[in-house]
Amino acid sequence: MRKLKAILPAGSEKSVLRGLQNLGCVELTAPGSFALSEDDARSFARLGSELAESTSALNDVRIALDALKEHAKVKDGMFIKRRPVSEREFRSEELESRAKAASDSIRRSLRRLADVRSERTRLEAELMMMRTWEPLDQDLADSETATCRFYPVVFPAATDLDDVRAKAAEAGPCELFFINKDKQQQYCALIVYRKNEQAVFDAIRPFSFSVSPIAGSAGTPRENIERLEKELERSAEEEKEIIAAIDAEKGAADVLRAYYDRLTSDVDLERGTANLLTDETVTYFEGWVPADSEEAVARFLGENRCAWELTDPDPAEYDSVPVSLKDGKITNTLNLVTEMYSLPKYGHIDPNPLITPFFILFYGIMMADMAYGIVLFIAGLLVTKKFRPKGTSGQMFGLMIWGGISTFVFGALTGGFMGDFIPQLVNVATGKTIALPALFSPLDSITTILIGSMALGVVQIVFGMAVSVVLKCRKGAFLDAFFGEITWWVVFAGLALMFLKITPYVLYAGIALVVIGPLVQGKGFGKITGIFSSVYSNVTGYFGDILSYSRLMALMLSGCVIAQVFNTLASLFGSVIPFVVVALIGNLFNMALNILGCFVHDLRLQCLEFFGKFYEDGGRPFEPLENRTKYIDIQ
Repeated sequence: MRKLKAILPAGSEKSVLRGLQNLGCVELTAPGSFALSEDDARSFARLGSELAESTSALNDVRIALDALKEHAKVKDGMFIKRRPVSEREFRSEELESRAKAASDSIRRSLRRLADVRSERTRLEAELMMMRTWEPLDQDLADSETATCRFYPVVFPAATDLDDVRAKAAEAGPCELFFINKDKQQQYCALIVYRKNEQAVFDAIRPFSFSVSPIAGSAGTPRENIERLEKELERSAEEEKEIIAAIDAEKGAADVLRAYYDRLTSDVDLERGTANLLTDETVTYFEGWVPADSEEAVARFLGENRCAWELTDPDPAEYDSVPVSLKDGKITNTLNLVTEMYSLPKYGHIDPNPLITPFFILFYGIMMADMAYGIVLFIAGLLVTKKFRPKGTSGQMFGLMIWGGISTFVFGALTGGFMGDFIPQLVNVATGKTIALPALFSPLDSITTILIGSMALGVVQIVFGMAVSVVLKCRKGAFLDAFFGEITWWVVFAGLALMFLKITPYVLYAGIALVVIGPLVQGKGFGKITGIFSSVYSNVTGYFGDILSYSRLMALMLSGCVIAQVFNTLASLFGSVIPFVVVALIGNLFNMALNILGCFVHDLRLQCLEFFGKFYEDGGRPFEPLENRTKYIDIQ
């Protein structure tokens, strides 16, 4: 990374930032130290930003797109196929005006739809209430005479109405008529003399009664029910009309998507603008530029009358320097793994080229099936070619391609094609017994596979130690490398030579170095405790790490056995078609489990066993100002 400081003429900020956004290789940061005098720096203030307006416009378009997905069935599908759009069309006024017109129309329809649905909810609640009073043949508006009043009242379901009548009668003349009942309440009509009304209410208040909201409505409950049903029908028709109006805008989906991407880039640009400082004569900003993009950025800034300075970051600020992993054709697919764990600290090493061969190799060993490999390869290739996914999705399907190739190769070596699908199929169809050619069979070579798995673990662990030695030597820490890694190489070599009965002296030398290391590097009493700590941590650590690679054998065997179990179950039908159907379903289930399981276990081997030997994490991701598009590719 190179640190960028730049000054540009005031008024040219948006055009310069737009150009940097198209380059997509500059991360703007909040200005720290000025390349200006202290007096000049005091007159600078943050440049105004239209972030709120851009964010609001983006939300409006997002709402319109969501409405098309819900009401017009305009779906993005599992994978979004990006369509190419020229830079001129992407920034054109025509695109903006068409998108705004469609967005405004859809949002007006959504507001109407919200009002209609709110009204329908009110009508449905009123209808439900009226249905409980349907047996009452009384105009609810006709609620009083010169001497009496009528009230629709509600009591809890468990209330004894005879007790209510008795209490009410003590307060004065009144009549309580039962109308209806449900699980929660009883509905009654209360007629009371006006002069005794308050006394009657006071008498029945202990029974938790309430006056129904239907009091005062025009017409009988039956008449109100008929009215409400008609209003609900009209409401449903109006809702259909509004949804049809939204559906009529689905032809503008591509325009809205392109405008959504444009507004997304505008929001990012406005966020970047917030990091600019100006004195209304010139504008100043700082940022980070990858070294391999330095020439392009310098040329652009020069063409736009800017003054700039590009410098190497100071080691003291390495913790704040962003990290961008280099994108190789194969190694960039492993960004998925590295970013899932943690980016390397700036100034450290890019782990992707180191883990790529191991990750792909181990994945193939664990899956080890020709059919599964073919499916992975074809699925990854089709999605990559047709939809051109970017970011994490692109890395995932790219990794799927290479994992599919490795899986097919090891499937060919072990003779696995959906387990023993082909031999079982031939046996069901013809009664003959065949076997696919194989270098070795997982079920017949368990010990060999276990030893091979741990041998691969030793290779990767030793390789990780070698990387650590190189990195330590670069820093001038040779003693750390010698007693931390080289000493244990001597121990490993000594164990091998003694096991082969060649000589024990190399092991003796290794043990001596293990003892000498803490004595040379430790201080005080730590010289003694360091010996025991070094022996315990390294012996248990290396033994546990190497043993962990036995999962390569375990996953290979489990996938093979589960596939054979499904094939055996399918063969019990004794007919080709049921066999094929059941075996395919079972193997799809097995493949799905293995795709995830093998990835997780492979990830563990890289992140714990391998990274633990040399990796320094904690890097901050490089987040350049760029055109982050979801639906289009800008040409």
